[in-house]
Amino acid sequence: MANGNDKALRQHLVKLLKGGNAHVDFDSAVKNLPAKLRGMRPEGAEHSPWELLEHMRIAQWDILEFSLNPRHKSPEFPRGYWPRAAAPPNEKAWEKSVASFRKDLEAFCDLVTDETTDLFARIPHGDGQTILWEALLAADHNSYHLGQLVLVRRLLGAWPRG
Repeated sequence: MANGNDKALRQHLVKLLKGGNAHVDFDSAVKNLPAKLRGMRPEGAEHSPWELLEHMRIAQWDILEFSLNPRHKSPEFPRGYWPRAAAPPNEKAWEKSVASFRKDLEAFCDLVTDETTDLFARIPHGDGQTILWEALLAADHNSYHLGQLVLVRRLLGAWPRG
C-alpha cells in the first residue's frame, strides 16, 4: 500500500504529464486547428503542426515502450522521430495521431498511478533509468513541443487571442 507521499508523487506526475496549470495541455494545443494549416510551416518556424504532433506521438510512444518492454527497439535517431512529410496525408492520419498520443498518455498515467509500479527502481533493460525518470522525460518533452505547437499556431493565425 502506498503512503501519502507516494500517492502525492503519483498524482503530481499525472498532472505534469497531462499538462495544464503553467503549461498548455495537449487537447487545447490541437483543438480546432484547421485542416488546411496542419501541414504549413510558417515563416521563421522549422516545423509544421503535423510534424510537431507526429514527433510528440512517436517520442512519447518510444519512452512508454522503453519503460514497459525489454525487447523494444527505438526508432533511428533523429530521422525515425519525425514524419517524412510536412503535412498529414489526410484528415484520418491527423485524427489517428491525436488519438494515439492520447492513448499512450493515458497508458503512461496508468503506469505511474499503479501502486505496484516502483517509480524509483531501475528499469532492468536500461542503463540507470527509472519509471520516474521516464515520466519526467515524457512530460518535459511534451511540454517543450506543445509550446512550439502553440507558437506555430500563433504564427499561422490559428491560436485564440486573449
